[in-house]
Amino acid sequence: MEAELVARLRRVIPRLARQLNDTSTGEDLTPTQYSVLALVRSSGPIGLAELAGLEGVNPTMLSRIVKVLDERGLVRRLPDPKDMRAARLEATPAGEQLNDRVRAQRTQVLSECLDQLPPETAEALLAAVPAMEALAEAVLNRPVNQVASVKKFPT
Repeated sequence: MEAELVARLRRVIPRLARQLNDTSTGEDLTPTQYSVLALVRSSGPIGLAELAGLEGVNPTMLSRIVKVLDERGLVRRLPDPKDMRAARLEATPAGEQLNDRVRAQRTQVLSECLDQLPPETAEALLAAVPAMEALAEAVLNRPVNQVASVKKFPT
């Protein structure tokens, strides 16, 4: 696998994420707050430990984020039926509406950008979506302390 091309992919992914984050700044949420809301909306009700793992934030940081989302009426805490000491989160109707608005904004931005590209480039990008989803899953399931080496990647 060409190391320079892999490095370019590594650089473009966060750049795209930052640019998409900029499309939702009018909603007064940080990118991490929106990401947590989106996860709660798509996976809720969800436990805090599972949410922290999926989002990749420590429990203290997640607690702060959830507090903001809760105070804004975007999520609500529910008792966990399996452990009454634990809480699960679900999106409120207001949280669902905000999530839908941001998602629609981001989809519109991407659609407009894809429309400006040559058709074969846009088609290639859309065809690559399943591969990018597989890559995201592989990164998510990768052991945290594993040090990647070029030898571990299939050629």
